[in-house]
Amino acid sequence: MESQNSIKKYIPRIIIFAILGIGAYYGYSKYKYAISHEDTDNAQIETYFVPVLPRMAGYVKAINVKDYDLVKKDQVLAEIDTDEAQLILDELNADYVQAQTDVENAKANIGNLNVTVKSAEANLRANFLRKEKAKKDADRDANLVAENAITRKQADDSKANFEILTAQYDAGKEDILTAKSKMPVLQAALHKAEAVLGVKKVKIEQQKLKLTYSKVYAPTSGRIGKKNVEAGQFIQAGQPLMTVVQDANFWVVANFKETQVSNLKIGAETEIKLDAYPNRVLKGKIISIAESTGAKTSLLPPDNASGNFVKVTQRVPVKIEIEDFEKNKDILRAGLSLEVSVPLK
Repeated sequence: MESQNSIKKYIPRIIIFAILGIGAYYGYSKYKYAISHEDTDNAQIETYFVPVLPRMAGYVKAINVKDYDLVKKDQVLAEIDTDEAQLILDELNADYVQAQTDVENAKANIGNLNVTVKSAEANLRANFLRKEKAKKDADRDANLVAENAITRKQADDSKANFEILTAQYDAGKEDILTAKSKMPVLQAALHKAEAVLGVKKVKIEQQKLKLTYSKVYAPTSGRIGKKNVEAGQFIQAGQPLMTVVQDANFWVVANFKETQVSNLKIGAETEIKLDAYPNRVLKGKIISIAESTGAKTSLLPPDNASGNFVKVTQRVPVKIEIEDFEKNKDILRAGLSLEVSVPLK
């Protein structure tokens, strides 16, 4: 009976010593881990988010994907109505035909002027021959009238005919010069018509190119994020319709305290534990360390020059590559929180 009482007397002491021993072991383990590792729970999985942007404005004809669908690069995600754009193209084609007619008219005017000049030059040569004959006739009649071989009237008629033909010849030369002076004007009109034709052709090509933008393609493979558009909605060029989350590459950005950075080295191995999957430990490797703290690259960086300065431990982003990516791809999601531990060697 007394032995039982003595045992009961020591049981509380045994329990206390056991608890103290377990606590000491646990504390020592945590201390040993703390001095041999740098860890942080301020970390997330990151990937590329590629916006889907249309290149033309219009009403959305169809949306071919739903939220979080898996898509391949160049897959058609949305279609924009092209009826109005097609009518504009038809109008541009009609304008182009009209511009072609203007070019042909300008060429015809130049051709007509060339024919007119050639005809005037032929007439001028005929007038020159007639003028030369009339000059000889007038000179001969002047000699004959001096010898009283013909009447004065005949000599005067020959002289008058020569003067008339000379005037006609001079007028013909002036007409040719006048016609030739019109050539630069007609050529300029032709160049202008050809330039207008070229502009209209470029506009047609632009409109055809615009029509190819009626289908919105996936810029990369991945999974659709939340859609911001539905069929029947009017959209502008460059308006974000949805986002494709790339699933071909994930990495970790861990924000370590500035007091921990001195122990981090590029190439160092890391242990990664996701909050969503605490029983799976992933391996990683540090591939880069940011050149600035996260606060400096924030939307509103702190201004330490103000009078209300309070020293706060800064965080430095560290990029970590996930090893065995394909093996663990099924559990990786952009934005998942995790813990990162870096063993110190």
